Amino acid sequence: TSYAQLLAATCLSKLVSRASPLPIEQRIDIRNYILNYVASQPKLAPFVIQALVQVIAKITKLGWFEVLKDQLIFRDIIADVKKFLQGTVDHYIIGVMILSELTQEMNLVDYSRPSAKHRKIATSFRDTSLKDILMLACSLLKELLAKPLTLQDQRQQSLAMQLLKLVLNCLNFDFIGNSADESADDLCTVQIPTNWRTIFLEPETLDLFFDLYHSLPPMLSQLALSCLVQFASTRRSLFSNPERAKYLGNLIKGVKQILENPQGLADPGNYHEFCRFLARLKTNYQLGELVMVKDYPEVIQLIANFTITSLQHWEFAPNSVHYLLTLWQRMVASVPFVKTAEPHLLDTYAPEITKAYITSRLECVPVVIRDGLEDPLDDTATVFQQLEQLCTVSRCEYEKTCTLLVQLFDQNAQNYQKLLHSSSRNPLEITVQEGCLAWLVYFVGTFVGGRLTYTSTDEHDAMDGELSCRVFQLISLMDAQLPQSSNEKVELAILWFLDQFRKTYVGDQLQHTSKVYARMSEVLGITDDNHVLETFMTKIVTNLKYRGRCEPVISRTLQFLNDLSVGYPFYCIWHSILFENNKLVKIEAVKFMLQNHTSKHFPFLSVSDNYSLSDLRCRTMFYTALTRLLMVDLGEDEDEFENFMLPLTVSFESVSQIFNSSFEQEEAKRMLIGLARDLRGIAFALNTKTSYTMLFDWIYPAYISVLQRAIELWYREPACTTPILKLMAEFMQNRSQRLNFDVSSPNGILLFREASKMICTYGNQILSLGTLSKDQVYPLKLKGISICYSALKSALCGNYVSFGVFKLYGDNHFDNVLQAFVKMLLSVSHSDLLQYRKLSQSYYPLLECLTQDHMSFITSLEPRVLIYILTSISEGLTAVDTIVSSSCCASLDYIVTYLFKHLAKEGKKTLRCREISQDGQRLLHFMQQNPEVLQQV
Repeated sequence: TSYAQLLAATCLSKLVSRASPLPIEQRIDIRNYILNYVASQPKLAPFVIQALVQVIAKITKLGWFEVLKDQLIFRDIIADVKKFLQGTVDHYIIGVMILSELTQEMNLVDYSRPSAKHRKIATSFRDTSLKDILMLACSLLKELLAKPLTLQDQRQQSLAMQLLKLVLNCLNFDFIGNSADESADDLCTVQIPTNWRTIFLEPETLDLFFDLYHSLPPMLSQLALSCLVQFASTRRSLFSNPERAKYLGNLIKGVKQILENPQGLADPGNYHEFCRFLARLKTNYQLGELVMVKDYPEVIQLIANFTITSLQHWEFAPNSVHYLLTLWQRMVASVPFVKTAEPHLLDTYAPEITKAYITSRLECVPVVIRDGLEDPLDDTATVFQQLEQLCTVSRCEYEKTCTLLVQLFDQNAQNYQKLLHSSSRNPLEITVQEGCLAWLVYFVGTFVGGRLTYTSTDEHDAMDGELSCRVFQLISLMDAQLPQSSNEKVELAILWFLDQFRKTYVGDQLQHTSKVYARMSEVLGITDDNHVLETFMTKIVTNLKYRGRCEPVISRTLQFLNDLSVGYPFYCIWHSILFENNKLVKIEAVKFMLQNHTSKHFPFLSVSDNYSLSDLRCRTMFYTALTRLLMVDLGEDEDEFENFMLPLTVSFESVSQIFNSSFEQEEAKRMLIGLARDLRGIAFALNTKTSYTMLFDWIYPAYISVLQRAIELWYREPACTTPILKLMAEFMQNRSQRLNFDVSSPNGILLFREASKMICTYGNQILSLGTLSKDQVYPLKLKGISICYSALKSALCGNYVSFGVFKLYGDNHFDNVLQAFVKMLLSVSHSDLLQYRKLSQSYYPLLECLTQDHMSFITSLEPRVLIYILTSISEGLTAVDTIVSSSCCASLDYIVTYLFKHLAKEGKKTLRCREISQDGQRLLHFMQQNPEVLQQV
């Protein structure tokens, strides 16, 4: 059967691909047998032929440089293929398939083999055969086109498809070994070899593929367009200036023909490839070259009309629109650099493109809501990408864009107000208006943010002020409806706008006199960025108070607060206030947050059953930002810090009381999860020794014992243990040397003892769970182990604990935590170590730390543990993750260096050296007993 033949072909493929190759005579026999087999049975199933052809390609590639009887025996493949081209149509197709598969195989990197050998083979194939293959394919396509095409003939269609695939494989070849990332489609340049110039200089070459596009059915014509995309991407240096202008003229002439006869573009495949083709024109040619082309005015008008039509059909091929917007974005961005007298006409068409995008998105809102379709706004990644492209286009003739946007915004805002005050409020109409307003706010944010990417003037800043006024007025209108109603999409759009405004007009010293504030001062009383900050903070507090149940809005609001807290405003603007008024935190909203961060004022901080445990994650970011604000003026004021920590103190005291009575587990658990997340956020923001010491004195010893108890009780519940372990890992981080306590302080040792207790408790308890199912092993066990390893690594590398002290004074906390490390490690399989990224990224750096500073511990391990560790290093060396592979290299280096130093000391034979090298002797003895371990590495 066909499936038996496929299995045989697959086995042959594996056989010829082995690292130790078959004898050359056997490979020649296999190749010749397959060639004869497919020649005698051309009507085999297509997938069988494909598999057999693949075997021929692999044999040819791997034996490319092999010689038999003074002949490069595997290079006569093109001569063999030409015999197929003299047979029937079926033989013809097989011959083309062999060349196509060979070209693809030569270009395919096999990472199990040396890359240098691959490049040597690929380069030789490029220089000796690839040009001939491309010329052969083009000549065969010309022959095919010269005959009357019978589109119903499946064999003729199949032949055309294989020939086009062959050409595409030739043009996709990695000519210079740069292994271009296919995801970076818009940056691709095809590095055509210089000796191919003659093919590309012939106008008939491009005409052939444009004619094929017009003649073939959609499934095949899109392949012709794919080839044209590569032709348009040919490197500029292949041509002289006149030649390049002529070549570009032929490409533009083809574009004009396609747009004048657009029937084929109704096919999604053709449409997508044509959009890619247009984008590549601007990628490889300058605007100054494009405007010099004879038909430029007509073509740019056709492209503009095509783009406008595409944007109006918003539901059709959104991925293709990316390429059209890329074309216009790059053309508009090039306008300042055009030095030719010829008009580029972008000031005519760019505003039309912007208008088409804006109006089409507003028109889609009622359709989406009434028909229940998928909302484009839900795909935020695509929306933001398109808006980023549009912001450049919109800055061309910015006055027209702003006039349109002001008109649409006023119209929609008035309609919205009328609906709100109407006696018969129509919820559907209100939702439609809110959807339109969301889009308009996104547009305003985009155009304001576009100031950073385009040359701007005072007039443009004044227009930004006009637009921004309307959004700030909308904020007041939306917040006035709280807490009765709220629209998530509008709120997310407003936050996007505020962030764009912050990046553009807040913080830079040059912007205090910006014209953007002139109009805002008249309408809103906002005169500078200090007032804007007050508006920002008021909006943040409003969202946190009233939108606690809307996780996306809360999350984005906290991200905005976090961005503000790390950026310029709070550390520069407020410092200027400090010097003027001797009082820093003047903004009332900030003072309110610092003094009232409780669930009473901010419902999202609640630990009630109404909120899921995953909702508590946002608390970490909230407290990080809040602590940064506190730190601005904290200094060494311990009373201020105690007041800030008061809500957490009350919560910890409550948990302590619950623990000391017959407690309600669920309530205590939720409180502790919230507290752990809060404290982690606080600890993350405290990057000075003084502030960190305040936190340590607050939590130790009273409250850290509560966390220890929680780990003992709820080790089976990762929702509880993960935040607590992450908190401990954060505590162990010696970021900015914050853990370098005073010489008279034992805090470093005390902190390590607590971490040791927690890791040992968790490790012993988690191992008592026994065997876990595949879907449970990571959340219940491996995730916690990875956090423990991360915490231990931070402690070992932090340089704030002298670990020799523990042994000296008979303290076993250090030994215990190392034994816990070993126990947890042995419960994890080698495959899991590399399969779970977070686990491998915590284990291997920890192992590097141990081999660097604690080889006496490594040498004291049992042989089975040492074998496990060395095997894990061996497997990690080939990992794709550079963190893993580099840590493995370092660990191996430390182990081998340790052995070398021991052997060097052994050679001296002095009594002192023999006494101090017992650890090294153990390791050497182990290596002698297990020589295969290092050999494997």
